[in-house]
Amino acid sequence: MRYTVAVAVAIHLLCGAASAQTSDGGFDKALSPSLAATAKAMHATIRRDLADAAEAMPAEDFAFKPTPEVRSFAQLVGHVANANFFFCSQAKGTASPSTTNFERVADKAALVKGLTEALAYCDAVYQSTTDATFNDAVTLNGFPGMNPKTATSRGAVLLFNTTHNNEHYGNIVVYLRLKGKVPPSTARSQAPKGH
Repeated sequence: MRYTVAVAVAIHLLCGAASAQTSDGGFDKALSPSLAATAKAMHATIRRDLADAAEAMPAEDFAFKPTPEVRSFAQLVGHVANANFFFCSQAKGTASPSTTNFERVADKAALVKGLTEALAYCDAVYQSTTDATFNDAVTLNGFPGMNPKTATSRGAVLLFNTTHNNEHYGNIVVYLRLKGKVPPSTARSQAPKGH
């Protein structure tokens, strides 16, 4: 009997924790038997969160660092822009269309523009990916300290890009919260639903 009660309490607590999550991702709408469609849906959710978060932070707080050892908000947004250009160009099998190192850009307007362009570039790559091309072989170029070339698939690179974006959106949420801003995913999930 104690075991049954303990399991019931645990399930109740887990359900409460799950409903309190702040993501507006709607995994029920993102998941599909199609890997390409799932990747596109996952990208669409996180790209909106990233774009909205960059807009939400005031320009004067782009230099903000929670601790001296971490990236500033500007560097974090720049890193995400660089990574989207990199991963999506690698998935496409072409050179990156960007020659800017956005981690060295401090201006909000320039960073928002760069991030917007990087996400739009990725939009086209995700959109052009089908289940037939998801497993196309690509070679991911490395960075110093990494394998110089890694054989993988188009879809794997796109999934890694989405994972990387989600990882850094988690960082961005902390920066926004420390500056008294509600992260966009939280704001959307808490917004009243129309009837």
